[in-house]
Amino acid sequence: MIDCRWGAIAVAILAYSPCAYANQNVIQLSRNSENWAIQSGDYAGTRYSALDQITTANVSELKVAWTFSTGVLRGHEGGPLVIGNIMYVHTPFPNAVMALDLNDEQKIIWKYEPKQDASVISVMCCDTVNRGVQYTEGKILLHTADTSLIALDAKTGTELWKVLDGDPKQGATGTGAPLIAKDKVIVGVSGGEFGVRGYLTAYDLYSGNRIWRAYSMGPDSDILVDPEKTTSLGKPVGENSSLDTWNGNQWEIGGGPTWGYMAYDPEFNLIYYGTGNPSTWNPAQRAGADRKPIDQKWAMAIFARDLDTGVAKWVYQMTPFDQWDYDGINEPILTDLEINGRMRKAVTHFDRNGFAYTLDRVTGELLVADKFDASVNWASEIDMDKSSPTYGRPKLVEKYEPFKTGVDEVTKGICPSSLGAKNQQPASYSKLTGLFYVPTNHLCMDYEPFKVRYTAGQPYVGATLAMYPAPDTPDLGNFIAWDGAKGKIVWSKPERFSVWSGALTTAGGVAFYGTLEGYFKAVDQKDGRELFKFKTPSGIVGNAMTYMHGGKQYVAVYSGVGGWAGIGLAAGLTNPEDGSGAVGGFASLSAYTSAGGSLTVFALP
Repeated sequence: MIDCRWGAIAVAILAYSPCAYANQNVIQLSRNSENWAIQSGDYAGTRYSALDQITTANVSELKVAWTFSTGVLRGHEGGPLVIGNIMYVHTPFPNAVMALDLNDEQKIIWKYEPKQDASVISVMCCDTVNRGVQYTEGKILLHTADTSLIALDAKTGTELWKVLDGDPKQGATGTGAPLIAKDKVIVGVSGGEFGVRGYLTAYDLYSGNRIWRAYSMGPDSDILVDPEKTTSLGKPVGENSSLDTWNGNQWEIGGGPTWGYMAYDPEFNLIYYGTGNPSTWNPAQRAGADRKPIDQKWAMAIFARDLDTGVAKWVYQMTPFDQWDYDGINEPILTDLEINGRMRKAVTHFDRNGFAYTLDRVTGELLVADKFDASVNWASEIDMDKSSPTYGRPKLVEKYEPFKTGVDEVTKGICPSSLGAKNQQPASYSKLTGLFYVPTNHLCMDYEPFKVRYTAGQPYVGATLAMYPAPDTPDLGNFIAWDGAKGKIVWSKPERFSVWSGALTTAGGVAFYGTLEGYFKAVDQKDGRELFKFKTPSGIVGNAMTYMHGGKQYVAVYSGVGGWAGIGLAAGLTNPEDGSGAVGGFASLSAYTSAGGSLTVFALP
């Protein structure tokens, strides 16, 4: 085997050199900005394109170039890929994949629809979404709702191999996009609301054979940590770092799902990802034997793992003993940032808990941790004093702790809501400005825990929520520019509803995103000034992307309202408490958009 630990770091952003394995194909294709070859734009997860035909001066002239119906009326997250003259489109359940010929009026070359038991829908927590396919070496990799990981021939759609990653009868589902690195396909699992013990798995790209699996919690041998070499905030995690923070065998149904976007740094051969909420949402049921809070490691954490072995190099927990469902799965973004006068190889993560974290991506040192939404009140700050015994931990505000309020009692006015100050919708990092562009939510909640009993394959939630706008404004969302080195908002653009669409930045100085009521927007990266908007057929929860074909730059986005925020419209729900409170929080959304499933593609005249 050839060692693939190479790479060259350009100022403020990663740029990679060729290597053996599938990396070479992924990197070469993604470095050619005419393609959109990976869901996150590149291995670093920047969602930045060097295309500059569309600029701040002419973006107002954009017109619809063509549209395409996916034939599915549920939430359309993720985005299409473009490799040369072929676009690969995916759908929510039933997770169809289609190849479109861009040279022949988007003719459908092939369509693949996996055979799945429709009963899997009943164990999909927050709509039947799928966050996208990936491509390498003539293969399309698809992760389906029933957790199947499938390799397809990109030319014909023929199934090459298929492996089942989990058991839907136990509540495990597949909603996240895979990550292809070296000769491996990395895939996570959903199911934190069903007591699934989360894990990340590496499969062989060519055969589908399992190479390693790393659980989020449990014995050291399960979570793949070295007690002496794996660190957290610079110190070895020690033996039984996870087991010692769970009461009895609760870790066996501990949650910590892994359904977010991932990043990869070939120079250090490390993959980065986040883990989600511990099960159940009722913190009293997860307390220690003495009825005191315990951390429940390693739910709500960022991991850096060696790609070859899966062993963790470092791990950092954002929200110990989670009481609010502040999933930590949001995407990591790899950049080089100058912090306190020193260039750092950084990873930045906008957590659902409302804090933006920047860490050294090699050592796991915590560099920056600040609020990216002013309404955040569950914690006052993150302790950044390295000499403090609570270094790196949030300083909690007792009145917003459901654990302190008690079971069957309502804790009111918690900000953010469980939707988070940002959910799965990925941010973008612009090489032009050195800023992050972040789609956010701006909601608070009332939280009432209740006792729940675990039954395999049945909801294991244990809390009722009511969501509503934060007190300072009726707007439910913002699109912000964030200085990752200083931990400061540079500008913020309010939106009527949560911005549930992934951002895109380009060398033309434009940032693109969509809104829940269906507007596709372009703003100036420098000041947030709105330059263009267009009302698509349905609410947008997909990610903006761009590509070039025939000498012309195109920008595209899925519309199809859904996901957790749009579950009411997507699934026809009306009870305000349904969707864990999201139906009530977005009750007025039905006045602005309706269900749909389409791709809208824009270009200059």
